[in-house]
Amino acid sequence: MSAAPMVLVSGGKGGVGKSTLAANLATHLAGRGLRVLLVDLDLGLANLDVLLGLEPRWTSEDALNGRCELEECVIEGAAGLHVLPAASGVAQLANLDGAALERLARDLERLARDYDLVIADSPAGIGADVLHFGARARLVLVVTTPDPAALSDAYGLIKALHQHADERGLDLATPELVLNCVSGVDEARELARQLAGVCERFLAREPRLAGWLPRSARIQQSCRRRTLFSQSGQRGLELHCLGELARRVALLSPRPTPLASAAQG
Repeated sequence: MSAAPMVLVSGGKGGVGKSTLAANLATHLAGRGLRVLLVDLDLGLANLDVLLGLEPRWTSEDALNGRCELEECVIEGAAGLHVLPAASGVAQLANLDGAALERLARDLERLARDYDLVIADSPAGIGADVLHFGARARLVLVVTTPDPAALSDAYGLIKALHQHADERGLDLATPELVLNCVSGVDEARELARQLAGVCERFLAREPRLAGWLPRSARIQQSCRRRTLFSQSGQRGLELHCLGELARRVALLSPRPTPLASAAQG
């Protein structure tokens, strides 16, 4: 059985909402019938378990240090989502060498055979871990906000991924954009158009807009309360936008699902 495709949720700048997006996207997909594994790849400063209100016995740190197998670290969250947590405050995990990253990638690939999709939350920036897993992902979602520094760093991440793949002769699919904290679809499209124009000019790549999320008090409150806005039971623009992105991502699953069929229709 082949491994499920990985979607890497990343961002050039911290604080753009990538972990919130990854957690809500993965839970939304799991709630609609997909077998989803959510992986915390921020190995040194993990926070998905906190965001999801989980208390793991083991983390990927334990597996990397031989205290358990990677499969033993997986725990269940809301809507049947499976979560692979990481450790927090372990400096050496933020600077794994190439051999350790490759071993983790191979173990993840083996684990991914039991799922339809893997949603991975990466650290912010352009570290070796981000580039390593970005090159292996089926799709990289680059999350940014309208903040000029965040937009600049989003371009920097796309550039770094492009150069990493080019230097190694790897076939890298052009990352796609998720605009967070925007006033509406018009602002999302305009910012994506500007960023895509810069990428096309300097990298000969034109990232498309995969989705967007509004500037929302509901999302901010859910973060403070360590809850998921996708599980609040309240319909609204936030859930609509998340659903549109989920349908796009569901198309990557090799197993036909109602969500993917709706996206194709």
